Amino acid sequence: MGVIEDVYEELDAELSLEEFTDAVESKVKQMGGLADEETAAMLVAHEYDDQEVDCIADVEPGHDDVTFLAKVTRVEDLRTFERDEADREDGKVLNVEVADESGQITITMWDRMAEDAVENLQVGDVIDVAGRPKDGYNGLEVSVDDVDANPEGDVDVDILDEYRVEDLTMGVSDVTLVGELLDTDEVRTFDRDDGSEGRVANLSVGDETGRVRVTLWDERAPRAEELTPGETVEIVDGYVRERDGDLELHVGSRGAVEVVDEAVSYEPETEPIGQLELDETADIAGGVIETSEKRTFDRDDGSEGQVRNVRLKDDTGEIRVALWGDKADMSIDLADEIACTDVEIQEGWQDDLEASAGWRSTVTVLGDTTPDAETDGDQGGLGAFGDDETTEAAVAEATAGGVATTEQSATGAAEFTGTVVQAGDPVVLDDGTETRRVRTDEQLRLGEEVTVRGPETDGTIDADDVF
Repeated sequence: MGVIEDVYEELDAELSLEEFTDAVESKVKQMGGLADEETAAMLVAHEYDDQEVDCIADVEPGHDDVTFLAKVTRVEDLRTFERDEADREDGKVLNVEVADESGQITITMWDRMAEDAVENLQVGDVIDVAGRPKDGYNGLEVSVDDVDANPEGDVDVDILDEYRVEDLTMGVSDVTLVGELLDTDEVRTFDRDDGSEGRVANLSVGDETGRVRVTLWDERAPRAEELTPGETVEIVDGYVRERDGDLELHVGSRGAVEVVDEAVSYEPETEPIGQLELDETADIAGGVIETSEKRTFDRDDGSEGQVRNVRLKDDTGEIRVALWGDKADMSIDLADEIACTDVEIQEGWQDDLEASAGWRSTVTVLGDTTPDAETDGDQGGLGAFGDDETTEAAVAEATAGGVATTEQSATGAAEFTGTVVQAGDPVVLDDGTETRRVRTDEQLRLGEEVTVRGPETDGTIDADDVF
């Protein structure tokens, strides 16, 4: 067997030995005798040996050529452009978004192939793609050398006119989704690799089937600061990406978020507070039985942060929730029913668990749990304080400005003993099961155990005595 046959045996391409031999001989002539048959055979093999990847997620810019199976999710408009050579007719280009179970990518077709695709290619078609990966304006794309319909191909990507949260799968684009706006975030800026500045903001949207984080990019980012939680919004032309194992819906320059007059019901599935475990990320809900004042602090980078603590209770237990950043400004009062999703369960004061609601968390005020509030009587997992008797007792405690175990002195003043878990104004004391806000001129230290006595108003003790 000669060197040409040896190289051909290793070739993974639909090419006959005769065609391969002809290509090698042409390569030898093309190089003017600078390459022998073996070198020419290796060069030809490299040109024909496409890298067949298992899925779109495996496509990388370093690949010379790739082939893969995908489903068409979007066909854009055919565009024309002027070539550098003045004597040549205008070129034509068509971008098509395709996806498989692993992700989505843009493929680019040129000239006659682009014109044929406009006539024959439809959303939902399954195709075999062969081409060259490259970095495009909007990220990685594939410049197509060959594309063929594959009606027998199986790609598990659903194409719908309108999506629900549970319908979202990796790789789909051109997504229209209507849901309740649960939370908004401030616009953040970042530096791109090319030195330009980008903008990004997040929303959280839910419907009857679940919730999803929505990421708004660049010119769409300021929209997050124009919307109000509780509104029903329609997301148009979104596309699905994965982050830290979770699906997100992204909105770029072609997309939009609009307020619509439509009723959408979102009911979060929450975990009982009494079953929470350290270091998990959880969704919780309950009634607010204690609140604290917002506190500010200096970060290591010199910027100012803020945090506010509230305590939630359901029929299985209670937990302190730390609201960070903009969430500290939310209007949350005693007896409000709130849901906190994607909170991190951490170790708090005196080995008690604490929930941290950071930038990835969503905090939603669901209603007022006072007895005269309008409720349907069947709150399920979102019953803020459990059954009716527990609800009435907890609300009575909260609205009376204290809890039933606060001792009353002989003079009628409230008396409370606990450890200082927040210094400043107000001081917050914790006795292991309950907390109290205290106003005092005394300089108390974190961790100090004290007893305070004084009149109590709206849940705060004005301490006449501290000992």
